[in-house]
Amino acid sequence: MAFVLAACRSEEAPVVDVFRPDYKGVETRLLEGDLVNFIVAMEGARDGRDVVDYAECAAAQYALIRGFGFARQVRTNVVEEGGVWRADAVYTVSPSLPRGLRTIDAEVVVDACAARGIPTV
Repeated sequence: MAFVLAACRSEEAPVVDVFRPDYKGVETRLLEGDLVNFIVAMEGARDGRDVVDYAECAAAQYALIRGFGFARQVRTNVVEEGGVWRADAVYTVSPSLPRGLRTIDAEVVVDACAARGIPTV
């Protein structure tokens, strides 16, 4: 009887979760004043958070390029189609810490993006 039960068991296959993102680029549009729109695309994302992180990295670098130290996320829309993830994000950029909950210190975020291998603008 033990032989039959052993024959029915199957070995669990190891789970291989390799993250190999392919960042497809950033399109930046100045909307009005301090509002900036970032359209980013990538393949190989694990989920929507990866493409949101990519947009945040782009916003942080843009803020630094423009001479600002901070940004605040206004909204981000994420879609996935055929394995390509896209984020359409709007941020404000400012020289001082803006009001709100979704603020980022641009220099800190750019450093974190570099450490994680996420490209910026």
